[in-house]
Amino acid sequence: MKKQSAGILLFRFRGKTVEVFLVHPGGPFWKNKDAGAWSIPKGEYEETEDPLSAAMREFKEETGHAVKGSFLPLTSIKQKSGKWVHAWALEGELDETKVQSNSFEMEWPPRSGKQQAFPEVDKAAWFSLPEAKEKINPAQAGLLNELENLLQER
Repeated sequence: MKKQSAGILLFRFRGKTVEVFLVHPGGPFWKNKDAGAWSIPKGEYEETEDPLSAAMREFKEETGHAVKGSFLPLTSIKQKSGKWVHAWALEGELDETKVQSNSFEMEWPPRSGKQQAFPEVDKAAWFSLPEAKEKINPAQAGLLNELENLLQER
């Protein structure tokens, strides 16, 4: 089975400016990375699982907040790793300072034999679309472009 992720692209309006909610991955590999490192809240799911339900679950796991509403399906994108990302846009509000992520464990430092826990998401923020296009994983920029086009058609 191909690896697949599902996620939610949360957006809001600040006056006439569209802002999107992105998360920064936690852990030592991402600590000093910024441009191209941010992502929509997303995660892998099983073939038997409904992708939208998985996207909602992953959003809650990575932010501590549940989402509901009218989800707009976006065109799936393929990341450099070969993983497919299925995403939905949703208009909503969320206080980025109150994000609480689940955690994962890994051996750190490498070859030390010691396990350390790290948050899956170490920070979250709202960005204008031009800012978000600089911050987001380059493969996911297509999701931002599609959202921008959908909102212009409204």
